[in-house]
Amino acid sequence: MLKYIGKRILQAIPMLLAVSIIIFALIQAMPGDPLDMYLENPNASPEAIERIKEAHGLNDPIHIQYLHWLQGVLTGDWGVSIMTRRPVLGLIGERVLPTLQLTGTSFLIALIIAVPIGVYCAIHKGKAFDNIATPLTFFGISMPSFWFGLILQLIFAVGLGWLPSAGRTSINGAGAGSALDIARHLILPSIVLSLIYFASWTRYTRTNFLEVLGQDFIRTARAKGLHERKVLFVHALRNALIPMVTVIMLDIPVIFSGAVITERVFAWPGMGTLFYDSISKHDFPILMGILMVNAFLVILANLLADILYAVLDPRIKY
Repeated sequence: MLKYIGKRILQAIPMLLAVSIIIFALIQAMPGDPLDMYLENPNASPEAIERIKEAHGLNDPIHIQYLHWLQGVLTGDWGVSIMTRRPVLGLIGERVLPTLQLTGTSFLIALIIAVPIGVYCAIHKGKAFDNIATPLTFFGISMPSFWFGLILQLIFAVGLGWLPSAGRTSINGAGAGSALDIARHLILPSIVLSLIYFASWTRYTRTNFLEVLGQDFIRTARAKGLHERKVLFVHALRNALIPMVTVIMLDIPVIFSGAVITERVFAWPGMGTLFYDSISKHDFPILMGILMVNAFLVILANLLADILYAVLDPRIKY
């Protein structure tokens, strides 16, 4: 396994390099000028604009700009934000913790609820609970996150006043910035972000569990007189989770990048908000940094999925 992991890590290096080239080319092809915010300023002289272009290397050919960026990444310098003139790595570092709090909580909510409900629906296929849960999962999959977020804000923040409507911490008052304060602000956005994944994972779990229950080894286990609970939760569940690992692991970077809309709705100061602001301001260095983080997460999620395969089923060898 260690040899396989090392091999996969080495394979990830040229893959990340190829992804970086594609991302860099696509960003350069985006409409708009990264200096629009300066060009719209009537007090900005042409000489000042030219100095800014020179400072960011925007006058160089595209391939030279890419090589400078790549050299900086390898040496720990991800460039400087055109929008704020601050180091990109520092800006991303400030936003990582809030985004991890939001995505991590959403991931746990979806996982802890989806798998048990999916298994229960499969065991009680066609019963009342299954007939109620199935339409609800379709509702969750089709629900636009921005609309669902606004509805929750209207009900629980504006109407009932139980929870804060936006932000990560309170501005003032007792306990502002405490763990409890952050947790209260985290409730609504994490529910919104987890909804679609909870719904889809419930459907996947139910389908996989039903498929495993129809396999010969389950009939053999029952014929040998094993307790039904052991048949369901030792033999059936373990095999049903193997294809689920792929879906769940590959959704981790999707949750991470999908937080853009949720963070905007709830004014959550994470990487999603930074990404949105960078697009609107054509801040290419930040866009490159965030997209490369997402690319790394995709590769890492695939590697974790392969490791979990071997944990769930020792027969899987690499």
